[in-house]
Amino acid sequence: MRMTVCSISFNTDFVMEQTNREWTLHEVRDLFARDCPQLTAWASECGSGEAFRQRLKKELQHRESLSAKAARTLRIMADYDGRTVHELSTGEDVRLETMTLLWRFLTQQMVDDTVSIDFALDLYHLFSQLFRPVSAPPGAAQVRQWMDRWPDGMDETVQAVRRANKERMVPLLVRRIEQRPASLRHYVFSSGMTAEEKRRQVLEWWNEIHFQLVMAAKTPEELNALLGGVLSAGTLDIYRRAQAKGIPIFVTPYYLSLLDPSGRGYDDAAIRSYVIYSSRLVEAFGHIRAWEREDVVEEGRPNVAGWLLPGGHNIHRRYPEVAILIPDTMGRACGGLCASCQRMYDFQSRRLNFDLERLKPHESWNDRLRHLMDYFEQDTQLRDILITGGDALMSRNATLRGLLEAVYDMAVRKREANRRRPDGEKYAELQRVRLGTRLPVYLPMRVDDELVDILRGFREKAAAVGVRQFFVQTHFQSPLEVTPESCEALRRIQSAGWTVTNQLVFNVAASRRGHTAALRRVLNRLGVVCYYTFSVKGFDENYELFAPNARSLQEACEEKVLGRLTPDGEAAFTACLFHADSPATALRGFCAERGLPFVATDRNVLNLPGVGKSMTFVLAGIGADGRRILRFDHDRTRRHSPVIDRMGEVYIKENKSLYRYLLQLEAMGEDIGDYAGLWNYTEGQTERRVPFFDYPRPDFRITGRFTNLELGEG
Repeated sequence: MRMTVCSISFNTDFVMEQTNREWTLHEVRDLFARDCPQLTAWASECGSGEAFRQRLKKELQHRESLSAKAARTLRIMADYDGRTVHELSTGEDVRLETMTLLWRFLTQQMVDDTVSIDFALDLYHLFSQLFRPVSAPPGAAQVRQWMDRWPDGMDETVQAVRRANKERMVPLLVRRIEQRPASLRHYVFSSGMTAEEKRRQVLEWWNEIHFQLVMAAKTPEELNALLGGVLSAGTLDIYRRAQAKGIPIFVTPYYLSLLDPSGRGYDDAAIRSYVIYSSRLVEAFGHIRAWEREDVVEEGRPNVAGWLLPGGHNIHRRYPEVAILIPDTMGRACGGLCASCQRMYDFQSRRLNFDLERLKPHESWNDRLRHLMDYFEQDTQLRDILITGGDALMSRNATLRGLLEAVYDMAVRKREANRRRPDGEKYAELQRVRLGTRLPVYLPMRVDDELVDILRGFREKAAAVGVRQFFVQTHFQSPLEVTPESCEALRRIQSAGWTVTNQLVFNVAASRRGHTAALRRVLNRLGVVCYYTFSVKGFDENYELFAPNARSLQEACEEKVLGRLTPDGEAAFTACLFHADSPATALRGFCAERGLPFVATDRNVLNLPGVGKSMTFVLAGIGADGRRILRFDHDRTRRHSPVIDRMGEVYIKENKSLYRYLLQLEAMGEDIGDYAGLWNYTEGQTERRVPFFDYPRPDFRITGRFTNLELGEG
């Protein structure tokens, strides 16, 4: 039987293209016979899958010539063969039959379509490690060469394309304004204005955040027009189906100007994948589940992490020290809808949306905010608040000022109450305040003088009552998003005394060789400290964007390693930034002094659907469709809810095989030979957290007692 494998990807002309490559299972059997003759002999000598499994375990244990790592991985899969595990993301039981299926495949004891090419190729690569040398990882020179493929938004060639995009959009925006009712308050042309005056007026308005929000593309037709009419009929159909199902469309002219619709100027796939929806996303919308199960909150019942939370959907929590606050304000919107958004579940339920007028806070919000602050104040362990959404900076300045004032008042009350508590019974006091935002990328003009004054004023007051760390936690996805406007926004935030950190979603386009390393380099030059590199959540809606965890591990071991520090270097880095007046100057100097392209401060992890983040896993099995089943353990380097002692290990079935992923890379123009070692990454260990991100040590003993925790029986 001949199988045609199709990989869907985003082509530079915005058309969903197919890349075809043909294999047969017979051809893969020939690969096994040629490169793994001992394995095929063992299979033919065994009369059953069980006998083959036992033979494998014996051979893998006693043959000293075999690769130790490969043998260990295959022994684990042999041990799991015949077992059923509970896959946590779907809540379904999965039976593992990797070696049984392999035996049937090698001995032709099955119909050819029982297993996929993906399954056969993955096992071929894993077993071939036993019988031939594993290729050496790429050297530093090669990694730097890969990094240099990716220009940033400060490049003059890139900026020229974007100036042309802006000029092309201005007449379209003029026409849209002319067609708006004159009764609208904002952005109406004065009577008698000439065409040139209207053009200059739009260019002036361009730098206003409200203009960008009002003029954002909210329909397929508006999106296509602002992109110069390059969307294919297929992509427009996807968007029309998305709109019919209630998936928001919201992309600002500024962000669209960063793309290269011609496909001739630069490779913009990493940012385009944040704009262009996939058919799978549309099909899944309406049935999307919350990947992070602790986000499911019921009044009076603990979440999956064991935490009791106030009613509603304002507070999310998994760890003892930190909780997320999502305010009932315009912070429930964003500067744009990211196609891979981890909170797509909340957009589906309409808790997050783009109805900005309806999201303005009501009078009851202030009362609710006080109630929410009581939760932080009366909790024994909470010392870190992450205000996000949506997007924290989507809230108007007056609203944000009030929100930060409430946080400050809570910190003061918690500190005062501690004075009455004996040492060892004191509660954790607020030490860290974070604002989660993508607006320095989506809408850098949001960082205005008034916002800077609010940030500076809060920092000065809060520092006086014990708050030590002030982070704006942003999300740059590509070096191309680093523009003159975003650089100025970052500089302004840092001038207020706040540290800017970055989180990256490691999607297919961002996972290409050197891309994430190049992003670290440009962000470090601007004084931004990289925090996390997240694997994409694995449900169907994110199939197109998912990069397997093996690639994240490979990136950390083969590319990010260029910026790795020793423990002494990490301590020096922390001291360097802690005392720096200019984070950008300090970071550039630190890298130059040590000859580093960047500092590897981020951790590559998957947000587990149970509790916490981790990259500690082993390969437990491979499904007939080629998707890997990974056994995760939690990150044991940090505090968790005590519930993890009852959860044990977590099983995740990835939503894409390594082979399909490689075909996507090939369709994007990558040489998949550059990723040859990908198959070998079958086990990982979560990286240590750089001390820069540690909480300050308090000068008193915090109680070990937990509040707001209910573990139940068992």
